[in-house]
Amino acid sequence: MSDPLLPELLRLAQEAARRAGELLRDGRPADLAVAATKSSPIDVVTEMDIAAEKLITDVISDHRPDDGFLGEEGASREGSSGIRWVIDPLDGTVNYLYGLPTWSVSIAAEQEGERIVGVVAVPMRGETFHAVLGGGAWASGAWEGVRRLAVRPAPPLDQALVSTGFNYVAEVKAHQAEVARRLIPLLRDIRRGGSAAVDLCDVAAGRLDGYYERGLNAWDVAAGDLIAREAGALTGGRPGERPSRDLTVAGTPGVFEPLQRLLEDFGAWHD
Repeated sequence: MSDPLLPELLRLAQEAARRAGELLRDGRPADLAVAATKSSPIDVVTEMDIAAEKLITDVISDHRPDDGFLGEEGASREGSSGIRWVIDPLDGTVNYLYGLPTWSVSIAAEQEGERIVGVVAVPMRGETFHAVLGGGAWASGAWEGVRRLAVRPAPPLDQALVSTGFNYVAEVKAHQAEVARRLIPLLRDIRRGGSAAVDLCDVAAGRLDGYYERGLNAWDVAAGDLIAREAGALTGGRPGERPSRDLTVAGTPGVFEPLQRLLEDFGAWHD
């Protein structure tokens, strides 16, 4: 990290993610009030979600008032510094609502469109993942301290553990279920964690061999994609493309390409 800007952005992202994670963890009411709905009544936006995004943007703006923002809950500002923050204040909202532990705070910084810093805090697991472009991927936790991350050695595809996610719209979810049905016999197994950011970090940490999902937005994957790549994973979308709403795929070298080909053959990118 020879560029002094990078440690500054990393520290700021870590601080904002820590504070937002504490707000969400410690402030979660027993009866969450729903502030709005998204694509269906199942996919809800909570008051805590909105409060966490405001906290993050306030922390960053206090230190860097000229930076831009792209946030899931509406934070949008062009900025004039060349730095844009891509924020998912609560990735895994339904898990959070139900009291499941797999939810996260995801914050990435981009410079002229290139992701250069990523932080994913997973408060209920006591872990925070981070990466700086060219500096590797790292995790810190209450039990293991700081450790460098590396993907698992690639197994044969039929021994690969792969995670995915499903849309909240019934028709889209039905197609995704059919793709998963065709994939399952070809893999060791499929998992469904409920947070794209956490799944990408689990690929980085060697806990998964691969991950794929359709319908993700930039804030869902910005930090996790950088962390996975800095740990040695390959990431992309449809063959020859970058991750997009059509498809996001990540995996260890040796798993990524055959998984990507199967997803293309099975029409995973299609509603």
